[in-house]
Amino acid sequence: MNELMNVVDWSRAQFALTAIYHWLFVPLTLGLGVIIAIMETIYYRTRDQKWLATTRFWMTLFGVNFAIGVATGIILEFEFGTNWSNYSWFVGDIFGAPLAVEGILAFFMESTFIAIMFFGWKKVSPKFHLAATWLTAIGASLSALWILVANAWMQDPVGCHFNPETMRNEMTSFWEVVSSPMAVSKFFHTVLSAWVLGGAFVVGVCSWMMLRKRNIDHCHRSLKVGGWVGLIGIVLTIVTGDSSAVTVAKEQPMKLAAMEGLYEGHNAQEIVAFGILNPAKTVDNNEDPYLLNISIPYGLSILANHAPNSFVPGINDIINGISKDEKGNIINTVSYAERIKRGKLAQEAVALHHTAMQTNDAAALDEINKTLDENFKYFGYGYLDSPQEAVPNVPLTFYTFHFMVTIGGYLLLFMALVLFFEYKKKLNDKAKWNKWWHWLAIITIPLTYLCSASGWIVAEVGRQPWTIQDLMPNKVAISDLSAGYVQTTFWIFAVVFTALLIADVSIICKQIAKKSKTDLNVAEF
Repeated sequence: MNELMNVVDWSRAQFALTAIYHWLFVPLTLGLGVIIAIMETIYYRTRDQKWLATTRFWMTLFGVNFAIGVATGIILEFEFGTNWSNYSWFVGDIFGAPLAVEGILAFFMESTFIAIMFFGWKKVSPKFHLAATWLTAIGASLSALWILVANAWMQDPVGCHFNPETMRNEMTSFWEVVSSPMAVSKFFHTVLSAWVLGGAFVVGVCSWMMLRKRNIDHCHRSLKVGGWVGLIGIVLTIVTGDSSAVTVAKEQPMKLAAMEGLYEGHNAQEIVAFGILNPAKTVDNNEDPYLLNISIPYGLSILANHAPNSFVPGINDIINGISKDEKGNIINTVSYAERIKRGKLAQEAVALHHTAMQTNDAAALDEINKTLDENFKYFGYGYLDSPQEAVPNVPLTFYTFHFMVTIGGYLLLFMALVLFFEYKKKLNDKAKWNKWWHWLAIITIPLTYLCSASGWIVAEVGRQPWTIQDLMPNKVAISDLSAGYVQTTFWIFAVVFTALLIADVSIICKQIAKKSKTDLNVAEF
């Protein structure tokens, strides 16, 4: 068992490592792609060479980031086959469909038009080149769409049916998979947050150049576009975050409880504005969950259910199968102990199904299929040793969620101030704190990255121990590998990805420093 858990832990660590590095490149590609397309649209409409020079400056940085993002993304998809082959077998018919569409349509689209975007300035008409730039940006977002659809299905497995004859989940409705509330909210929340990162990147780079008194006019042009994209992005990210919370409350209540460090739920549940968790608190003791807790009345009930007096279950409530109506009356749901029992019944039914098939016992098959249909939604719980095993890492989920929310609020204020100062240049240029404002803008780039990464930590750590929510825990999804093999490849990937990251940052910084010394009011070919 220890060897198995080592393989699980190292496989999770390797996938997390790859995903984290990949996500350092993806959001900048998504956000900067939209910004570049807007800038080129302005150039196309005005035919002002200054806007062309500005577009080409940011396009260079986009290209460097795009190339390295592709490399890490391909490795990430291969890991489903190398490290998570049981998962791939169990749901490959469903999970593989959106990834296939992503590779055939979206990735092909962005890879095709990015060549025109970079090398077609004098080979195609301005109108066609503009279309290629927009199609590259749209193709990147479509790639994100299909990958996020696949991820959302893991969080909320819909549009499928288990076939006991093949021991596989089979898709029954592609549209249901694509249009599930989890997929829709995840796509918009993720892509719009990338707009914020793109805007923060543009603002930070321009601030660095303005500190050195380089290409001030170029910086002001860029700040307007970056500021507006960032502001629109953060406003819409907050809106879609609200819809995401409602979906999580419905489909993954344990994740929501972990996000708030909530063990005992109440009607009119408050939300933690600032808190420090008690490290001694577990599901099996009566310790206070918080060492410090500053809360907003009714906040979590409004966030989760859009109803201020509604009940939000805590971790213990979910484990024990307890809910309440708005009057506080107890409503019994399915406890985790009962889910484990039903999960084992579903697994036994699968084993009996094969026996009945071999003996052509039609009556037994009908009864077995009935049992399987009634209990399959808890299939994955049958692999758990105790209800407590289904509780995610509460401190990590709690702190990353509140960090994300805090930085999100800061970014809303920051982007609003960027535009205010840009349209009130004289106020900002003459201010004594002008230098500190530029440094704050530079620091905002890594803060935005950390905010984005925190969102993914909440999404993925908060649903543990599940690879597929309620159907397959991590310890069942892995490949038959040795822990030593996974450890070795982990460290190889760590070295390679770190080298790629250093190369990416180094090349981008050199390009910024080099291009900032040239006249960015004149386009160079």
